[in-house]
Amino acid sequence: MSDVTSAAIYARISSDQDGTALGVGRQLEDCRDLAESLGWKVGEEYVDNDLSAYSGRQRPAYRQMLEDLTDGLRDAVIVYHPDRLTRRPIELEQFLEVASHAKVRHVRFVTGGPTGISDGDGLMVVRVLSAVAANESASKSRRVKRKLDEVAAAGLPHGGSNRPFGYEDDRITIRPDEAEALRTVAARYLAGESLRSLCRWLDSEGIRTVKGRDWRTTSLRYLLASPRIAGLRQHRGEVIGEAVWDPIISVEDRTRILAKMEQVKTSGRRAPRSYLLSGLCRCSKCDGTLFSAAREKTRRYVCLSGPDHRGCGSITVVAPPLEQLVTDAVLYRLDTPELAQALTGQADDNTAAAALSDSLADDRAQLDELAAMYADRQISSREWIAARKPIETRINETEKRLMRLSRSDALKGVVGNGEQLRSSWTTLNLTRQAAIVRAILHHVIIHPGSPTANEFDPNRAELIWRL
Repeated sequence: MSDVTSAAIYARISSDQDGTALGVGRQLEDCRDLAESLGWKVGEEYVDNDLSAYSGRQRPAYRQMLEDLTDGLRDAVIVYHPDRLTRRPIELEQFLEVASHAKVRHVRFVTGGPTGISDGDGLMVVRVLSAVAANESASKSRRVKRKLDEVAAAGLPHGGSNRPFGYEDDRITIRPDEAEALRTVAARYLAGESLRSLCRWLDSEGIRTVKGRDWRTTSLRYLLASPRIAGLRQHRGEVIGEAVWDPIISVEDRTRILAKMEQVKTSGRRAPRSYLLSGLCRCSKCDGTLFSAAREKTRRYVCLSGPDHRGCGSITVVAPPLEQLVTDAVLYRLDTPELAQALTGQADDNTAAAALSDSLADDRAQLDELAAMYADRQISSREWIAARKPIETRINETEKRLMRLSRSDALKGVVGNGEQLRSSWTTLNLTRQAAIVRAILHHVIIHPGSPTANEFDPNRAELIWRL
């Protein structure tokens, strides 16, 4: 009669691309047959599917088996082949140490080596097999990396379980409907629309991710920043050249997108917009910016006094009628010859945008280098501050110039269509509306109102046009 009361069966396969787990299923079947022939009762089966034993990644089932051996819950182990247990000599020694301390006397293999490791010869063979498996894995890894380097250098796509958004399964052919949606999203993002509102728009249009899920700001940000959609090949985290597939957006637009993302990150603006004219209203008395505020159910723009705002506190205007006035004026101006004339020569200059973006990246890299020099005590704090100021000034100026180039994006397809846009204005989300308004309107000066007036006086708003 066997002295084994509760054996552990361990099965593992490194890659299970089709997700059927057939590899581990066959291992388990053979291990069960061996347990039955030995008269061992199987206490539990531990399975790590689609996990490498060479990469060093945590294997949950393997870790649980070691804990159960340590706790005395299992007193024997069956594995299909020594390389299913581990491909790393150091991990084999750790397993042997656990088995020794737990007084596990029986470790058996179905095939590929000695029947067990209870004697010195069997242990030596298993150690040799583990070393050979480790060398094979390292050689395979080198071959795979070299092949990936060759594929990347040729601009070819690499494999993966999911096709990239905007492209067919071959990763080269553009999928027209997704590509058009991506171009629209890129243009609207450059025009000032937030990632959050663009995710809502994609979901409302029934456009899902490659996995058929709703959009998240993180996934959309990653997609817009991807070199792939600009026809660039990325390898090991760096763009190494042009790809064999056609781009969906231009390289210049991607550069501007990256610059805008960096600007959003440094400005810290994340809160969803709730007022159409936030930052655009100014007090006629002190020239201070009016802040959005709510009193009970009424939205207002207010000149706030105090140390944090430093306004005069004299001007307040109810938001809804002011926003309606500005909206009507903007939609009317879209159809005027004056606007068309103002836009002459204001079309997007991709070459200029790319040069500005490169300059911005260089200045930010110089700031990082400067900070590293200060951290390493190569320069004093006084030298760091003195060198930092002109760089930050250049960055601020470059960001402003980039934003001026981006404003025209908000007006694509709407200039000359103000009347048509009026009928669909309420269907646009607030960030899209604000982007159109800001492209045309520089600011609104709010004049004092009459204390006895019960309705909004349009003459209180003086519109200062940008275009």
